[in-house]
This record gives sequence, structure tokens and C-alpha cells, in this order.
Amino acid sequence: MLKSLVVLVTSLFAATLSVADAQGGGIQAGADIIRERTGAPGIGILIRQGDEIELGLSGVRAIGTDIALQPDDLWHLGSNTKSMTATLVARLVEQGRISWDDTIVQHLGEAVDDIHPAYRDLTFRHLLSHRSGLPANVSSTAMIGFLAQGAQGADIAPQRIAYAAQVLAGDPAAEPETEFLYSNAGYVVAGAMLEQATGDDWEVLIRREVFEPLGLTSAGFGAPGSAETVDQPRGHRSGLLGRRAAYAPGPTSDNPPVLGPAGTVHMSLEDLSGYLAVHMAGARGEDTGFLDAESWEILHTPPFGEHYAMGWAIDGPRLIHNGSNTLWLVQMTIWPDRDRAVIIGANDGDAEALGPYFNRATGEAMSE
Repeated sequence: MLKSLVVLVTSLFAATLSVADAQGGGIQAGADIIRERTGAPGIGILIRQGDEIELGLSGVRAIGTDIALQPDDLWHLGSNTKSMTATLVARLVEQGRISWDDTIVQHLGEAVDDIHPAYRDLTFRHLLSHRSGLPANVSSTAMIGFLAQGAQGADIAPQRIAYAAQVLAGDPAAEPETEFLYSNAGYVVAGAMLEQATGDDWEVLIRREVFEPLGLTSAGFGAPGSAETVDQPRGHRSGLLGRRAAYAPGPTSDNPPVLGPAGTVHMSLEDLSGYLAVHMAGARGEDTGFLDAESWEILHTPPFGEHYAMGWAIDGPRLIHNGSNTLWLVQMTIWPDRDRAVIIGANDGDAEALGPYFNRATGEAMSE
């Protein structure tokens, strides 16, 4: 489902914006149209052109309230986190602390007893481009266990080693290197490798090496806000009798923290646009002062062909990704040659409700 949503969400946004612009309403009208036609509690649209930012917000932070979305609200990014983890790897490579070609066994061989022979010599390049052959996730039973550990505040690095041990002991779910298989597990293994190489948790590393240098002051982890008050948007999903319900921050409102490198970051839409701006500048070959030209090229180039690089799907001149923890959807698209970024967010992960509208919008979007 998530792979199809990358295409369908992009189609929805492009089509809706074109309708709104034609009517003279701009992105605010676009946000209103998406919310009205899908029933999502809240929609945010941000367009960044160069240094200019335009933001449209429609709806509320939580269904059943009249608390409107605010410009500095935090949005759960889900799998958009993956490009940030890849960016972290590039930073550590430039510092000489790791190499793109470091292997799983090199960093996890002493911590994980049983690594399947097919995985031992795979590298960061395989893991971050979904060419490792690892399954998408650990079992549902294992995920429940990791949720419990997260709720108890257990140390995160041992959890990531335990997660890696589970997936690395099994047979590959796809042919390593030659087949694409979207895998949250691959990013968790990469995160465990970084932790073993540096001695720091992934959360510490990404804050120090990505969020702070880029000034992403709103960035954090897990469902945003407080459980006591609706001080941030809350994720939603359909529950009893198909009614949408808001989920307060807590163990049931996000994936377990062990999945951090694959998808637990939240931040404001404006901060996310700043992150996208530096990626666009790097893709154009500009001196960003953050990564060198070789690193940007590696991040934006599929290492084994086809259309997935390091946390980015490549679609002609644009780079795309989306993320959902089943309670949110956020789509980010950049056109580096046009210095243009579009972010659309919904505090709703109900694919069943959103899917029909996505499908109707696909044709118009693809014809533009």
C-alpha cells in the first residue's frame, strides 16, 4: 500500500493545486478542496520557490475540536525520515567515521551472533536503497514487544541490535542487490550500524549532524504534542463503524521508537522545506557548506539502477517521497532544477477514505 501511495498522493496534490490555481484560489483553496473531498481533519500545503514560502492550512488539529491548524504546527513525517538517515550517513562518511561500503558484518558482527551469509557483506548502499533483500519489517509479534519496550523507556541501542538480530538471521525476502524491496528493516539495521560505529544513539547523531547544522529547531521524534492538551495536531484513523478517531501522543499513536531511522521524525512544514532547500541546492551542484558535491550525488543517484536512491524515489527531474505511520500522510516533492519544493500533509492515515480521490486525480496529474 505505501508504495502505491507515493504515486497516488503525488497525483492528488498536483491535480488539486492545478484546479485551485485555475480558479484563482491558490494553495489555500487547494487545501480546502482536499480536506472537503477526503474528509481529512486537517490539510497543510507548503510551496517553496527559492526563498519564498507560501503556506495553506485547512481544518483542525483534532477531530471533535475547533482548534485550527497553525503555521508552526508539527507534522509526523513517517518514512520521509529515511532521506534524513541517509543524509546522516553522508555526514559521517565525510568525517571519516564510516564508509559507504562498510558492511553489515563489519559493524554488527560482534553484536549479532547469527547473520545470514547473504547479508554479511552488504553495505550502507544496499540498505539505504532497499536492495538488501531484507523483509519490510519484523513480525507483528516482535513489533508488539518493541512497542512495549518503547513505552517503558528502554534503552534504544540494545533494541536496535535485537531488531537487527531478528531480521538478519532469516532468509532474504528478495535477491540482495538485484531486487528492490522497500524495507523499514534495512534502515533500522543501518541505524544499528551507525550506533555501533559511533557509540551514540541514532537520535543523538541525527540531531547533532542534521537537525542542528540545518537549523531545524522544531525537529523531534514520535507523535508530536502532549497527551493532556491538543497543543499539536493529532494523527487520525478510522475506527469503530468507520468513524475517524484522533490519537493522543503515546505508545498507540506511532511506530515503536526502534524504527526511528526508518520513520519517527516530526517537524514543522517550514523546517521541512528548509531541509528540502539544501537538498535542492546540493542537487544543483551548489556549495551548501553542509555536504560536498560527491555526497549529494550519491544521495540522489540510485546505486543499483532503476528509480530509488538514498531515501528518495527518482521520477525524471523530481525527487519524491512520502511517509505514513497509518495516522498521518506527508508527501514531499522537489524539483531541484526549478528550485521548487511542494509539501502536502494530512493528519490522517486513512488510505481507504483517501484512496478513491487519489485515483480520480491521477489522470489529470499525470497529463500535466
